[in-house]
Amino acid sequence: MMKEIIIGSDHAGFELKEELKQLLAARGLVVTDAGAFCGDSVDYPDFGVPVAEGVSSGRYDRGILVCGSGIGMSIVANRFPGVRAALCADEETARLSRLHNDSNILVLAGRRLSGAEAKIIMDAWLAADFEGGRHARRLDKIRELEKKLCK
Repeated sequence: MMKEIIIGSDHAGFELKEELKQLLAARGLVVTDAGAFCGDSVDYPDFGVPVAEGVSSGRYDRGILVCGSGIGMSIVANRFPGVRAALCADEETARLSRLHNDSNILVLAGRRLSGAEAKIIMDAWLAADFEGGRHARRLDKIRELEKKLCK
């Protein structure tokens, strides 16, 4: 069972990140906050990179990233080997990203979701487990591609 998670945001996701951080801690998880630490304008890669590195290296099983649209953080995170960052806009995509894709970073759009919506999405993502089976075969193909491209 996961006991620790890393979370990060840019300025546009700061308030939502702070809200989610409290919910994660209330669930008994140790939360590492990679920033941002205020709502002042910042560059999303500066906060997406430490989260993606933490998951890619295996230090953290999962991470959460929040930016205005979620797109920038998704692009940054998916540059790292072994990272499967999923930008999720609803409960179903969050659940399926875990069941079928074994996503290990949840990306949320801070300017498009309310705290209540984000909580539902996060809860679905945290509760779902990878199904394996035919989906494992597909992830193996992605891993082989990563090996080829990272040479």
